Amino acid sequence: MKIRIEKAACVGNARCAAVSAELFPLDEDGYIAVEEIDVPGGEEKLARRGARACPERIITIVEDDD
Repeated sequence: MKIRIEKAACVGNARCAAVSAELFPLDEDGYIAVEEIDVPGGEEKLARRGARACPERIITIVEDDD
């Protein structure tokens, strides 16, 4: 699973990071710091919760092709 983020559309609510600061790292200004994240095994539930927490809906979950 991967997380894709429209970084330029982030407004800094940080709700994703409140769910998991490790999966959704913020920069020094409080905006998402990355555009794509490989989700470690076992962290899928947190990834989905973080994506749902974003009020701008700029976080997309990309499932693996297994």
